[in-house]
Amino acid sequence: MTSEHADDAPEVQDRDASRIALTWNGEPGRLEELTHGMLLDQAARAAAALARLGVSAGDKVAVHLPLVPESVIATLACGRLDAIRTTLPVSLTVPELVARTRESDARVLITADAAFWDGAVRPVKAVLDHALARGGATDANGQRRTVLVVNRCSRPVSWQPGRDRWWHEALAEA
Repeated sequence: MTSEHADDAPEVQDRDASRIALTWNGEPGRLEELTHGMLLDQAARAAAALARLGVSAGDKVAVHLPLVPESVIATLACGRLDAIRTTLPVSLTVPELVARTRESDARVLITADAAFWDGAVRPVKAVLDHALARGGATDANGQRRTVLVVNRCSRPVSWQPGRDRWWHEALAEA
């Protein structure tokens, strides 16, 4: 990059910061829009939260989320840390999730309380909880995994103190 272009970079970033980067249409009547600035801010806070949980370059973060903005934010956060994002599709059965969780060897898992699809609210964290209870509650080094929970449907969820943390609280600490 020449110095001429480098001098223009802040101006371009400022101009793009207020432009819509992500539009998400969820369950009926729910629309979320994130600007470039909002998306980058949340990605930076998510990266800081993951780093506080011990994630560093080369570590794996397993993402067990429906198609929601936090999935994109988690991807960007992993990129900032040079961590490896591993996807655990929400459509997996408990036995499949047990195997994939073990294979991922992720120190941190990101999931949602629940998700709205096919006209109904479906459990997401509960399925992951069952999988972790069947095996894979610790990584290959025997360290207990941390589960970050995205609040998408405001439903009661089972909670394991010391393991489970709310995504929004972890980001607020950053």
